[in-house]
Amino acid sequence: QVQLVESGGGLVQAGGSLRLSCAASGDTIWISAMGWYRQAPRKKRELVAGITSDGTTYYADSVKGRVTMPRDNAKNTVYLQMDSLKPEDTAVYYCSARIRSSCRIDDYWGQGTQVTVSS
Repeated sequence: QVQLVESGGGLVQAGGSLRLSCAASGDTIWISAMGWYRQAPRKKRELVAGITSDGTTYYADSVKGRVTMPRDNAKNTVYLQMDSLKPEDTAVYYCSARIRSSCRIDDYWGQGTQVTVSS
């Protein structure tokens, strides 16, 4: 079991920055990858950024160049640093963690944090 707690959302003007945090606890040693997803009203949840246990990162085309996903292994925390925010970045952002074993995959989710970008 893994527990994820997100923080850092809020209201920001277009062009501004926000930094989201996701602190993991529990069986963190087994986490193979973590990701940030977002879901805007009436849209499907989409992957924004991800990082694997070996440090390989992924960024969606829509945020590439504006977003980074640093991590602090000592704190079991990943971040989503978002710059040059746009109104279309408005969504609820969710942190996820994946534990992959030989016979199953388990995904864990945080409670979500609202990001609103005003024009």
